[in-house]
Amino acid sequence: MTHSKCPRCREGNVFTGATYGFKVQKMNERCPHCDLKFEREPGYFYVAMFVSYAMNVAEMISMSVAAYVLGLPLTYENLWYYVGILLIGVFLFSPFNYRYSRMVLLYWLSPGLNYDPSKVNKPAVPAK
Repeated sequence: MTHSKCPRCREGNVFTGATYGFKVQKMNERCPHCDLKFEREPGYFYVAMFVSYAMNVAEMISMSVAAYVLGLPLTYENLWYYVGILLIGVFLFSPFNYRYSRMVLLYWLSPGLNYDPSKVNKPAVPAK
């Protein structure tokens, strides 16, 4: 999952390009190796918004706790420091969240989409 490979064959790339890069993150429509269609139905990746939201909340809580532990007291005077830290964190983690919320959806939250060892060494047959 961390390498963004196809959940069925674990060979083909789900995304083109790197997580942090100058190119726009683009997702392949199909696995280049086993021809699995990633968007199982129209609107399939809307669920990834909820996964991304949960990841954002966990990151914000972690950053707030880290700032507090590192010595930034939680007072009214420091409120804008916390807001700044959280906004910078959300901005920096957004490419990561975009990519891995979809990967979590494909690997763990999709019923019937499992690893199939028989698809590993077979070349893709293009869909018509």
